[in-house]
Amino acid sequence: MNDIIFSSWGGRIVDNRGKDPQAYEPVDYVQLPVYFNKNEKIKALMGWDGIILRSTDVDILDCLQDYLEANYDHSKTCDKCNYCKTGWKEQLEVFQDIFNGEATEEDLEFLQSTSEAIIDAGKCTIGKAGPVPLMQALKYFSDEFSQAIDTKKTVKAGTYYSKLTAPCMDACPIHLDIPKYVELIKDAKFAESLDVIRERLPLPGCVGRICVRPCEEHCRRANVDEPISIMSLKRFVADHEMSENRVPEFQIAPSEKTGKVAIIGAGPAGITCAYHLALKGHQVTIFEKLPVAGGMMLVGIPRYSLPPDILRKEIEAIEKLGVTIKTGASFGEEITLDSLKADGFNAVFLGPGLHGSHRLGVEGEELEGVISGIQFLRDVSLGREIKIGKKIIVVGGGNVAVDVARTAKRLGVEEVTMVSLESRDEMPAWEHETEGAIEEKIKIFNSYGPKNIVGKDGKVCGVEFKRCTCVFDENDNFNPEYDETDLTTLPAETVILAIGQKAEMDFANGQNIPVSPAGDLHTDPATFRTELEWVFAGGDAVYGPKSVVEAAASGKKAALSIDRFINNLPVEPDNDDHFDKLFRYIKVYNPDEEVKQKVETSERKKLSKLPPESRISGFDEIEQGFSTPEAVAEAERCLRCYRVVTVAV
Repeated sequence: MNDIIFSSWGGRIVDNRGKDPQAYEPVDYVQLPVYFNKNEKIKALMGWDGIILRSTDVDILDCLQDYLEANYDHSKTCDKCNYCKTGWKEQLEVFQDIFNGEATEEDLEFLQSTSEAIIDAGKCTIGKAGPVPLMQALKYFSDEFSQAIDTKKTVKAGTYYSKLTAPCMDACPIHLDIPKYVELIKDAKFAESLDVIRERLPLPGCVGRICVRPCEEHCRRANVDEPISIMSLKRFVADHEMSENRVPEFQIAPSEKTGKVAIIGAGPAGITCAYHLALKGHQVTIFEKLPVAGGMMLVGIPRYSLPPDILRKEIEAIEKLGVTIKTGASFGEEITLDSLKADGFNAVFLGPGLHGSHRLGVEGEELEGVISGIQFLRDVSLGREIKIGKKIIVVGGGNVAVDVARTAKRLGVEEVTMVSLESRDEMPAWEHETEGAIEEKIKIFNSYGPKNIVGKDGKVCGVEFKRCTCVFDENDNFNPEYDETDLTTLPAETVILAIGQKAEMDFANGQNIPVSPAGDLHTDPATFRTELEWVFAGGDAVYGPKSVVEAAASGKKAALSIDRFINNLPVEPDNDDHFDKLFRYIKVYNPDEEVKQKVETSERKKLSKLPPESRISGFDEIEQGFSTPEAVAEAERCLRCYRVVTVAV
């Protein structure tokens, strides 16, 4: 960046004060967007890693005071290290003296010594990193402090926005307060921990089993030894509640104006949207096409990973909030936007998920015995009769393909072979899922794609494959290339295609529901509002196949937008959205950071698993949850990596 007047971010000092702008030393090790929101430019930023100053209009002392107040506000919620809390308060009192013209040089020395004391006493990064901007300002902006002492300070009050985050919180799509709920587990306050999770997420038992765990990829504990088992700790408190037969209690805080909302689809997006709307007092009805609620969590995720009882109990808790769920209700047929409007619904949320499958487009795809992976998993989940042979081929290398292969093994198939276009390292399936398949004696045949499906008397009998020499082009776009001379044929009685999911958008026909050229529901990416002002949408049908927690996050955000719409408030991005954008530039997690806290290494607790030979005899859950001592010990590994940032605009 060539417009930075001063930066101490990351401890690297670039000082362009007094220089001609043409001679500014660039700050090329950190990025800062020009705008915080569409109307307000970023003039300065203070946070855990230092100061970035872009405008001479910023009163550095006024900005520091706002930053200190944000740290103090967040430190008041914690009683773990007393001086962290009292230290911020004492520093703010000094700043008040500065602004009143009552401060002395000794007060500046006191600011330095209290900063050092907070860092020394702090047990989390509010204490360990919070004082950094003040200490840097005392050193590099000493003239401003001295002038404020010599003459009564005239404050150039600015406009500031502050935010508490942590690397794990930032990475979590729904931004759970992970350090807080983990800390409560450490203190054996399991119900309180679950309450923190449910402030945002109504499906802790489900997500605690099947999350993609981006939080763990950004866990600072990994910079010491291994990330903490954040997902499994979430599962622990959810399971603990169920083991005690405790019924969750929810506090409904009605909005000033409440309305009637229809939700299409009882998957994670729809359920989460319904939950947050119900908490605001809205009357919510979910319409689900399938005979049961849960969406792809129920009919797309095998029960050895997510037991249906867990999902059912979490849905029942939401129904007790007053949410009505109507199954077997098909949107676009007996239920339409017009009929919903006629029934008095004020808003609609569309969360249909991805229940369709992509086709190969090769010869033989129409043969008997060639079936869709999505349909296969759905039929198994719903207990429908399934006829497959003793030797099957699963085409695909993603998580659905792995789920299909492992499910087939449990149905008694003797030989299951997965054939993946990608190499072993390129396979999109999660590594632990692929390892599980290998443990269960599923063969994986890499770097081959179907040339044609071979049949006899109208029935499939095998697949001819051609070697894939390259899956992605130089721009990382999917663009496979093949060696048509390197062919191999594998025999099979059934071929299951798991090469990708798509939304089934027939319901959009004739209803003017906006669909993108790619076949997805078209919405504003921040508010999830469609071009029809009373219709909102979220989940995989909006942005393609992702994860349960990302679908839940979209449902929560849409619920906020719907509540604002019903209350005649602007439906627009809020400060949380603006900070999300900012943190894509100012990275909250640094994988190369050397953690300076005194931390003894400790091994990450891992869930025990059923042995492979017993797994394939049925659909019992593979992973067993933590015991109480294990959960508490794992929670103790958390470094509580909170960070506070303040932006001047």
